[in-house]
Amino acid sequence: MGLRSVMRKIAFLLPDFGGGGAERLSLTLAHEFAAAGHAPEFVVVRAEGELLDEARAALPVHDLGCHRARQLLRPFAAYLKNRKPHALIATMWPLTVIAPLAARLAGYRGKVVVSEHALLLHQYAGWGLATGLFLRASTFLGYRIASARIGVSQGSCDDMAKLSRMRRDKFTTIHNPIPAAIEPSADAISAANTLWGTAGPRLLTVGKLKWEKNHALLLRAFAALPRSDARLMMLGNGSEDAALRALAQELGIGERVVFAGFHPDPSPFYATADLFVLSSDNEGFGNVIVEALSFGLPVVSTDCPAGPAEILEDGRFGRLTPVGDAPALTRAMDEALDTPVDRGALIRRAADFAPEIAARQYLELLGL
Repeated sequence: MGLRSVMRKIAFLLPDFGGGGAERLSLTLAHEFAAAGHAPEFVVVRAEGELLDEARAALPVHDLGCHRARQLLRPFAAYLKNRKPHALIATMWPLTVIAPLAARLAGYRGKVVVSEHALLLHQYAGWGLATGLFLRASTFLGYRIASARIGVSQGSCDDMAKLSRMRRDKFTTIHNPIPAAIEPSADAISAANTLWGTAGPRLLTVGKLKWEKNHALLLRAFAALPRSDARLMMLGNGSEDAALRALAQELGIGERVVFAGFHPDPSPFYATADLFVLSSDNEGFGNVIVEALSFGLPVVSTDCPAGPAEILEDGRFGRLTPVGDAPALTRAMDEALDTPVDRGALIRRAADFAPEIAARQYLELLGL
């Protein structure tokens, strides 16, 4: 993308800068917008999270200082009146319904684009009747008064349409932007190898330790893997950390599972692994699958809604197993470790999700 003749201020609204995929996506898009000659900035409900320092070092970050999303409406409307961005991208419900309402309250005339990164019908399925009704009512209203609606996969758009009872053609699929792999330094590789520890097949998973990622399934599948020298590394942190550590001990694999915590740059771990595994019950997209492919790393994933099958083209670029099926996951991991892989083909597939492609699609949707 070449530089534009007119610089436009583009605001990203996020809950915070936690180390999740949506936050990383917004940073990546913002860098691409800046390279195209625009002026991106961030607005956060709370200025906290693992990626906050990185964001502040690169671009302006406006802290609304709210403890809860329901406190956001008036402060964000005030931000829009004062800063007057040319366009706004709001990410993750309930921000995706609050932002259009705040824009109306502020008399804001710019474009308001809302973007979901999870399957909300799955994510909030067990939250009770009141949450379900509020979810449906808020998206029914908020999505309709937004300028445009983006889902990060075809399945994500299907979910948004069903939830809000809007026509499917009112939603645009823009896959998440994933930068090309950058070869880690020798020191970073050495540090990763130290964490891996002993020799043997290395299986890697990356993501927050939360229930929808179903890391418990992965631990059970790994425990049944007929390779006693294999090691599993879990890169990430989250609410399920203690329970997963306890389960690993219960399964007798505690010494072969590495709980490595959150790392802002996971590239040394992709570069030193033999296989990437995703065990989620649902995904809006699955950034980590593309990251793994960009390193030529073979992938095994549950065939969960909605991203993995789209990324892996129904098994062409990696193995897919039924959701919740530990024996099938064990077999797929065992087979993948024994099967030669065309790493070049995997890297080329990852290039289909290059940041400049997604950024161009966003800018076209914004009319910039």
